Amino acid sequence: MADIAIHTSALSKSYGDHVALRNLDLTIGTGEIFGLLGHNGAGKTTTVNILTTLLAPTTGEIHVAGVNVAVDPNRVRRMIGYLPENVQFYDNLSTLENLRFFGRLSGLSRPDARIQDVLEYLDFTGHDHERVGSFSKGMRQRVGIAQAILHEPSVLFLDEPTSGLDPEGVRQLRDVIVALNRDLGMTIFMNTHLLSEVTKTCTSIGILRQGELAYQASLEATLEAFPGEDSLEEIYLNIRSASAS
Repeated sequence: MADIAIHTSALSKSYGDHVALRNLDLTIGTGEIFGLLGHNGAGKTTTVNILTTLLAPTTGEIHVAGVNVAVDPNRVRRMIGYLPENVQFYDNLSTLENLRFFGRLSGLSRPDARIQDVLEYLDFTGHDHERVGSFSKGMRQRVGIAQAILHEPSVLFLDEPTSGLDPEGVRQLRDVIVALNRDLGMTIFMNTHLLSEVTKTCTSIGILRQGELAYQASLEATLEAFPGEDSLEEIYLNIRSASAS
């Protein structure tokens, strides 16, 4: 499974009588930027929480970076990075102090050199000793990505990464995502509700509808399959309508 970064089989999650995710069969190739689309409550965040070992599935099997999540979750955690929608830091600590803490949690015994490399790569040098509590949402997202890639993961999960960002922040984050994939070869799994971002960043997409995978294909194949549609938004609505009928 060297060419497969994420694979799920019959993955389901229930909370009592409520089924949040139903029989999800998903395969994402190594090196892809995959965008998972869906309305609120479709199961996107549940999917990410399961894939990142934060939530146990009710049924099903998961392999991330070739490792069975149920068999060796700690190994999976060492191989992935994760940026939640609302990233949490110690606001009274500086960028460097926060990243030192998270670096040590990730197993880096002397993280400072790696921190400087990452901050330079993300064009965020000069903010090392500033308190994170003083940062804008876009700056916090930049620190969040830094902590997510300190340990050089092979798969990076982003949960609504552009939520709350202004247009400039969205553009900057988009550039970072593309660069991480291009320069470092990271497979990126991104939950998003912004269709415009999918066309500018993703190589493949999936659409969840009421906890079920209604569609999955490469972005190129999707655009070719719907030649009469003028925008990805129209394609998305077309797919959702078809899956509901």
